[in-house]
Amino acid sequence: MSITVKGKIERKGLGPGTWALVGEDGETYELKNAPSELKKEGLKVSVKGTVRKDIMTFAMIGPVLEVQSFEVL
Repeated sequence: MSITVKGKIERKGLGPGTWALVGEDGETYELKNAPSELKKEGLKVSVKGTVRKDIMTFAMIGPVLEVQSFEVL
């Protein structure tokens, strides 16, 4: 099931580091398969993707959101 989340991109320094989307509601999503254009600290975006419940990561900062598409706001 796809969801759309609006929020801000943040770089989290846990382990090897990871990119996250902090939604307007405060929920933090770890980004999976994020294109390089999306990996910019402070970027305000709308991201469409699928929450993956079948994988775990080193960072474990929140649900993993597999990016399908995004729009810079």
